[in-house]
Formats: sequence, structure tokens, C-alpha cells
Amino acid sequence: MKKGSALFFFFLGFLVQAQENSIIQQQEIVRIETELASDKMEGRAIFTPGIDSASVFIENEFKKINLTYFKGLNNYRQEFVVKRKPANNVIGILPGKSKPEEFVIFSAHYDHLGVVKDGEDKVYNGANDDASGTTAVIALAKYFKELNQNERTIIFVAFTGEEVGGFGSKYFSENIDSNKVIAMFNIEMIGTESKWGKNSAYITGFEKSDFGAILQKNLKGSSFNFNPDPYPSQQLFYRSDNARLAALGVPAHTISTSKMDSEPNYHKLSDEVSTLDLENMTEIVKSIAISSQSIVNGQDTPSRVK
Repeated sequence: MKKGSALFFFFLGFLVQAQENSIIQQQEIVRIETELASDKMEGRAIFTPGIDSASVFIENEFKKINLTYFKGLNNYRQEFVVKRKPANNVIGILPGKSKPEEFVIFSAHYDHLGVVKDGEDKVYNGANDDASGTTAVIALAKYFKELNQNERTIIFVAFTGEEVGGFGSKYFSENIDSNKVIAMFNIEMIGTESKWGKNSAYITGFEKSDFGAILQKNLKGSSFNFNPDPYPSQQLFYRSDNARLAALGVPAHTISTSKMDSEPNYHKLSDEVSTLDLENMTEIVKSIAISSQSIVNGQDTPSRVK
């Protein structure tokens, strides 16, 4: 590489990081996370008024960002029926500039476990699982909208029904051309430190494509590290909303920090905002933004999952 080219890419990287730092702010992460995990959302269980309130909140965030609607929809709700009951994903679109028919997905599930009848604390707030991931998706939507450099179309989706069988991601995967999906960043439980401490996360199914290697390359020289999933016995690659599209060959991976062998608040009433490291969570969202740049901009295309 010529010296001039090297300097250009150095300054381009510096500019991207400067923009990312100004757009993704901790106070916004705190605002969104606190709202999604509040008691008034009543634990966001599917088929409840609580999850409808969460859906409305996410829709309003997408509207403020000025995302467009998914194909065939006249609002941000992708509605469907499960066991004769209505449910919906929330989807917002940022059309690509030169490669609009190539899709990059950022996703999380916004449902959780609802409420219990007895006890002083009745609400499963689901702050980490997965209000943290949904917060990241909203923050990334704002980031990429303001950056205005995406050559590929970006799809931001909050899935319903993950906790009870992955109904939202199943319906979504059946209504999108998987051959057009270049990559899927599924974000699941990033509110606590990983087993390696701060500024680190892991990618499920790391060995199944070069998705993780691309993200690592884009973070070279930074203080943040993406690692392979350290809990292979947990089969996490097959247990979240990435699995449906991965089964169709999409390099669809989950990014997480959750210590699955020792996470003290997992699926407990104690999964509340006060237990999260929101400063570290903000840095994780920033690192997802930086590491995804070359995929969003059409420079890198991850290998398909076999």
C-alpha cells in the first residue's frame, strides 16, 4: 500500500471513531435501557399489554430516527399470529446507497418473562435479557442514520417471542430472501462484563464463518476484543434469534457478554438496570458500530454458514 493511501485510511478510521463517539452517547443508552426495563413494561411477556407498550416505545424511537418501513408494511410493525394470538416484530429500514438489495441486519429480542403474582418484586424487568440488546439496536439505528454512509440496506429488528420459542425470528426469516442477507448482528445480553472483563465480548458460532475475523480486523489497534464463544457446551449459536437465518446459510451470529456459567441474574427478578455496567455497555455498542463498518459499507462480505 502506498504511503498516501495508508494515511488516508488512517484518517478515515480516525474520523469514523470520532463520529461514533459523538453519536453513541452513554446518556442515550441509559435513557433507552431504563425505559425498556421499567416496571411499567410489565416484563414484556408476549401477548400482554406490557410488550405492546415496549413495541410502541421502539416504534417511536424508529420514527424519531426517521427509518423507513419494511417491504409491504405501512408502519414499523410486522404482525403475525401465534397460537391464534396476535404478535409483532418491530422493524425499521435504512436503505442502502449503491447496494440496496444487499441486507445487513442488526437485531435483538424485546420480549421477556412478564410478571409473577406474589412477592414484593413482581416484574421480570429483563434489563440484560434483552433490553440491553434492544437498546443497542436503537442506538445503532441512530448512529448509521446520522453517519449516512451505508452502501448496503440496514434492517433494524426487535423480535418478539424469543423466550417462548423464537416465534418472531421464525416469521421474519420466512418473509425475507435469505440470499440477500449479507450478515446478521444479533445482540443478546451485553449489559454485564464478559469473562474477560471490560471492553470484550464473544461471538457465537465464531468458527462457522469469517464474520468474527472481519470484526476483529476492523477493531485492530483498539482496546476492544471480540472472542469466540467460550461456552460451546451451551450451544448458544442455536439458542437465539440468529439461528433461523443461520440455518439458511446466512452468517448470522450473536454478540454477547453474558457469563452463561455464572450470570447471577439470568432469568431472575433481579435482572434490573441497577445490575448493569452501562458505561461498558456503551463501549460495546460503539465497538459493534466500528467493527461492522466494512460490512455495512460493502467492502467485506462474510462467508456463508454451511
